Amino acid sequence: MNKPNIKLRDPSVVMKLSRLGSFHQSKLSFLRSFIREFKQWNYKRNLFDLDKNGYGTAIYSFEKNGRNYSLVCFAQHIELHERSDRVIATKWDAAFVLHDGVPTKKDIDRLRDNVPKQEIGRVSYKELTLSRANKSVRAFEHVVESLSQGRQPDKDLLSKVGYLYRTTAVYGSGKFGLADRFRIKDRKEICGPFRLEMMLVYLVRQFTFDQVNHIAKSKNPNKAIKLDEDIARNLGIGNSTGLGMAPFIVNHPTLLHNWIYCREKALKEIRSIENVYIDDFNLFKDCFDKSKSSINTWLTDSQFQINKIKSLKSDLSKFTQYQESDCSTKINYLWNQIYIWVEKNLGEECIEYIVSMMMEPYDKIVDPLINNMSSEEEKYFNIPAHRKVSDLKIIIENNYKSIVEIDFKKKNSTANFWFISKNKEEPRVANRYEESGSELEQPLAIARDTKLLYEKVLKAKQTDTVAEFLLNNDDVRHVVRRAFIVEQFPYSEIQDNTISATLVPIDMLRLKLSFFGAVKFDPRSDKWLRINMYQGAPLPHEMKLSNDTWVYNSLH
Repeated sequence: MNKPNIKLRDPSVVMKLSRLGSFHQSKLSFLRSFIREFKQWNYKRNLFDLDKNGYGTAIYSFEKNGRNYSLVCFAQHIELHERSDRVIATKWDAAFVLHDGVPTKKDIDRLRDNVPKQEIGRVSYKELTLSRANKSVRAFEHVVESLSQGRQPDKDLLSKVGYLYRTTAVYGSGKFGLADRFRIKDRKEICGPFRLEMMLVYLVRQFTFDQVNHIAKSKNPNKAIKLDEDIARNLGIGNSTGLGMAPFIVNHPTLLHNWIYCREKALKEIRSIENVYIDDFNLFKDCFDKSKSSINTWLTDSQFQINKIKSLKSDLSKFTQYQESDCSTKINYLWNQIYIWVEKNLGEECIEYIVSMMMEPYDKIVDPLINNMSSEEEKYFNIPAHRKVSDLKIIIENNYKSIVEIDFKKKNSTANFWFISKNKEEPRVANRYEESGSELEQPLAIARDTKLLYEKVLKAKQTDTVAEFLLNNDDVRHVVRRAFIVEQFPYSEIQDNTISATLVPIDMLRLKLSFFGAVKFDPRSDKWLRINMYQGAPLPHEMKLSNDTWVYNSLH
């Protein structure tokens, strides 16, 4: 068989929201790569000073070659009516900060005065990430009560929830006094994406296990037992994610490109493998078979998502039949054949599901890509003012083909607008023609603004410089900048209209969460969902011997 001409997938296909919203966790996902990179670090519980009710201070750390990162935890009593997952909440069951080094008593006292206050408090350059979390009261109390009576908790109940705590925010990079990125960006151990955030969430997970064990023991010292490690391993950290996450992928174009490009490069290299080893193919099949059970744990009230899950299950059944009847490692370029088949025969959700799964056997392809998933965004902020208007015209026509064809005079094309809710203090989306407030619209309608730019470019003198063009067209400066970015970074732009009547906001959330490594998607509407992080992950004392396929061992 002749070597096929395999190219990176076209951004005009990959960057459609329906496609991006079909991404799933993979070996590239940040929490999985965090486990791989930190498995050889030394874990320690430095302090555990909780009262009989589980309130107090705890410290956990990772150390290697003299470098320490410490999670400082503050657990407190709150009333039931004070417990809220909203950003505007003022009290939480626990608050956390990741400290650079080992905190002194003076540091701990300072942090105790500030960390539980979250946004109202102030931390220092010694702190790297900040978070808070609330209990899943039903699961938490059930576990404590069971352990205190000398029995393990109900596995079925816990599997439906999947966690004991859920985070309501994780902050980094300069927020509320936290260290600015420039202070730490050159550290090799954290040059991968969101390393510190992933570390914080992982250590918070261990705190939740230690806390329930402690409370149970305090409640009934003679009878209490510890949470079984197999049960603990199958619990993660929950998170409720809404529209607040959506603007991120619009506002960080080079970062988005790097994420998508690494995924596409991995796919291209895997498709280019001529002879697939039987062990690699068997690992793929094993992960695929285990992964299918996870879909049955998705609980949703969203009809949109119910239909999507139904379609995914049907497609996975088709793929299973195809795999069993038509796939053999004797076939040259087997992965490429598989990919061509799934593109022709399956829907987007299942296509991207299989793409993620194809990466599983290939550490040597995936791991070198991890360090390319961050971005020094400020390098690409300047507009090349010396370039010509004609250059801008060509860039738009080459990179925004479907965008320039949209008719924004139609109401359906501008049906929605994005705004910051005064009450919720988070981004929200509203109907432009049925709700007031469009004068407060956030600059997230990139497709509409790009089309406006294109119309202005067509009327402008083509030999003018971009600087001359912007003198009279400052209102489109932000998309001029994006156009020159997309020229270098073709996966940096969503090739869709984020204010159309057909917008499904959850697609934007799913995209970001897939790269974080979230599982157990629980969409409650097309605008928010619950997810689980680190479900199935090795416990700290198991990390050094852990297998990267742990994510498939717990999803049932």
